[in-house]
Amino acid sequence: MRAVEELLRSPIAPTGVIVAPQLLEAPRGAALRDAILRAGVPVEEVAARDFHTAAETESPQGVLAIAPVPAHTLDDIAAADGLRVVVLDAVQDPGNVGTILRTAAALGAGATVALPGTVDLWNAKVVRSAMGALFHHRCLNATWDELDAFQRRVGLSWWVADAGGTPLGRTPPPARLGLVVGNEGAGVSAQARERADHIVALPIASAV
Repeated sequence: MRAVEELLRSPIAPTGVIVAPQLLEAPRGAALRDAILRAGVPVEEVAARDFHTAAETESPQGVLAIAPVPAHTLDDIAAADGLRVVVLDAVQDPGNVGTILRTAAALGAGATVALPGTVDLWNAKVVRSAMGALFHHRCLNATWDELDAFQRRVGLSWWVADAGGTPLGRTPPPARLGLVVGNEGAGVSAQARERADHIVALPIASAV
């Protein structure tokens, strides 16, 4: 439900919404259905059984929205002052990617870029765990070649996240920063390490 609420607040125009009876069982759901209708979005009401076959969760909340995937490019953020970019280097768990996207949006990053090997940014689980951040935060796919060209053009400094790096906070961040986050098991790739201007770590308790 939260994702559809955020979609309606975003610049992305949904092309249709599917609604099941359970959406209207709570005031929040009824208010969402009314907001969808006020926005002029076509609504199709279906039986709960039919809705469940379309949903990808065990306990769906009764609303599914259809919308175009926004087409963002690195050029969209090239001129930004205080540029911050998060780069996902083969991050594969959809829940992790959604959480990173939400955090990047909350901290004001200009974009999140997914390198090859990263889960689809518009995977249903990513969308749910991002809780609507995808609709307000630029996210796109790119290769290292494309990022290299972008880095040369805008003067980006690459910081790579690694447990063995310098504790974050000891080094002042540059005006234009790209932070690379690696795979859950293997960490960042050799390609990322080769490009790193600085390797940083987020200090955490040793038992975590």
